[in-house]
Amino acid sequence: MQESIREVHTTKALSSSAIVELIDKYPDLEVITCSPSVYERTPKNYIEALEKLDIRFEKKYEWGAKSKTEGVEFEVMRLSNQGLKPREIADELDITLNRVYYLLKKSRTSFDNRKRKHDHTKVKELKEEGLSAREISERLDVPLRSVYYILNNK
Repeated sequence: MQESIREVHTTKALSSSAIVELIDKYPDLEVITCSPSVYERTPKNYIEALEKLDIRFEKKYEWGAKSKTEGVEFEVMRLSNQGLKPREIADELDITLNRVYYLLKKSRTSFDNRKRKHDHTKVKELKEEGLSAREISERLDVPLRSVYYILNNK
């Protein structure tokens, strides 16, 4: 007999015999929880009888697997903002590389820490000033094809 337990979660619809078994097994029972589908299948008179016995019958959502990286999202964001590469973030936080990419995508961060051969921001600034692709290419000594690539990728 386990007297210290005050809350029990059930996965089956309650019947009169199930209620009696729970009360016998857990005399200090105060709360019975269940999923919403089980709650909907439980007759109202059973719920009322439990209330008279000062036992609450509640819906409790416990769906899905629990996150293995709870609270790591902010650390990933911080390290990303410091300029660390995904591999370095994964090594520092001891999580998988895929998890780092997932958390960055989930937070909708513009993850742009990779080194580039040409300065994309400078190319876009010159385009906004009204220079043609050929003029940008000549001024920055960047191949014309690369200028078009940078300008077409938003």
